[in-house]
Amino acid sequence: MPLAPDPTLWRSERVSQSFVADYKPFTFVDGEGVRCALYVSGCLFKCEGCFNEAAWSFRYGRPYDGELEARILGDLAHPAVQGLSLLGGEPFLNTGVCLSLVAAVREEFGGSKDVWAWSGYTFEQLCAEGGDKLELLRACDVLVDGPYLAGERDLTLQFRGSRNQRVLDVRASLEAASARAVCAM
Repeated sequence: MPLAPDPTLWRSERVSQSFVADYKPFTFVDGEGVRCALYVSGCLFKCEGCFNEAAWSFRYGRPYDGELEARILGDLAHPAVQGLSLLGGEPFLNTGVCLSLVAAVREEFGGSKDVWAWSGYTFEQLCAEGGDKLELLRACDVLVDGPYLAGERDLTLQFRGSRNQRVLDVRASLEAASARAVCAM
């Protein structure tokens, strides 16, 4: 079982080291269309069977910097790229990195590039935590939420690994104040 989030301890400003595990430009597997995928470092959920266990450490990989941000923005400018994917690690425990990048994406591209995020948090937990987690949630278009549960593993699912995880339309969910699935999923 993954660890349960502790709102008093699980805070980005407390745990994040602003490291990234990997960056993959022009990927086809981390959301719809051609995407640029940033894998931040550090996750406290520690889900059994996690596909990216190396990224649990908040010091894995390399520091996020302006050079990488400029590269990501340059790659996103390619007309074939649909958007940005934030994965981990845990994006919502690395809000300094993710909010900076998403703000730059919105400034450069407005709403023409969508933003997807994967999180061990549920939509409801992110709303309840508020603060920087809710700010990042509001900046996203799609949230794949919930921890990976090895007992719920299902390789036939699109964009997620276990049946408890949901692919949510963030704007519709925030407007309705309850989770709303992306229609095509």
